[in-house]
Amino acid sequence: MNILVCDDDREIAGAIEIYLRNEGYNVIKAYDGLEALEAAKNNDLQLIIMDVMMPNMDGVQATLKIRETQNIPILMLSAKTEDYDKITGLNVGADDYITKPFNPLELVARVKSQLRRYTTLGNIAPQKWIFQSGGLVVDDEAKQVTVDGQKINLTPIEFGIIKLLCENAGKVFSMSQIYEAVWNEPAYNPENTVAVHIRRIREKIEIDPKNPRYLKVVWGIGYKIEKIK
Repeated sequence: MNILVCDDDREIAGAIEIYLRNEGYNVIKAYDGLEALEAAKNNDLQLIIMDVMMPNMDGVQATLKIRETQNIPILMLSAKTEDYDKITGLNVGADDYITKPFNPLELVARVKSQLRRYTTLGNIAPQKWIFQSGGLVVDDEAKQVTVDGQKINLTPIEFGIIKLLCENAGKVFSMSQIYEAVWNEPAYNPENTVAVHIRRIREKIEIDPKNPRYLKVVWGIGYKIEKIK
């Protein structure tokens, strides 16, 4: 599997390369956002590790550009710990984030978790499954979501959330339940992470995200996909 590591600190990029190569991954390195775009264009990548603060083009702008054409998992690195910076990364299309300095074991675990979702989605059941609520259709075999016949471009995490909720239309899931089911790891303060992904999904599937038809909030409890015939 090919992983792009983009960080302007060459020592950090080199260290991450060592951790990942020890796990059997092939690593491609870039040192700013422009180099990352070129690498994403010219290589078959399964995951990107993207630093936020870089010269020429930062990680946020690079992620925005990559998300225009690709849905591969993006793990953002940031030296900052403020929630604002984490939310910004998730808002522009990152699937997960980790702050510097990071534990190498945690980094590798997050990489494996993202790759597991990206490469195994759709391989659990050999037959086609369709989940539908009104004009919202989730095709679990094709990994495709459409609204009124129009294909919706979702990241793997976003697809995991919409599939979970649509497969259980009418059932309310707490943020912790969503996180544990989709991220496949224990939920520790998942509110910001889940809320950002929910907002992004609404912006893609709803005509009026502030007055959603499909993805509803049940205040104080969680979220659900409305059952619509």
